[in-house]
Amino acid sequence: MAETLTLAPPLAVSLRQMIAVLERERQALAALDADGLVGAAQDKEALCDALAAIGPQALDGETRPLAETARQLNEVNRRVRNLLAANVAARIEALGGRSRASGRLPRATYAPAQG
Repeated sequence: MAETLTLAPPLAVSLRQMIAVLERERQALAALDADGLVGAAQDKEALCDALAAIGPQALDGETRPLAETARQLNEVNRRVRNLLAANVAARIEALGGRSRASGRLPRATYAPAQG
């Protein structure tokens, strides 16, 4: 008896791929891996193009939680990128003598995400 293969809808496949890319991006951020970040950005752009072609009307009970997971991961990664950029900017300003501190480099500050 032949079994029927059930293929996942394109939206579910794309969302799962996006989640994997966002996890990879988070690892690259943690490791300060520039090549990994560039690769993740390229993959995210390609997946965004694929998702735009599908459209939000295709969300269903399976894909809605996947989309929410991807949104949350992207938001966490965005906050980490912004935090890293702010810390770099503060250190550069301190090196340039524009720091309000007493000539010391500012310490890296990591505040919990506001949610």
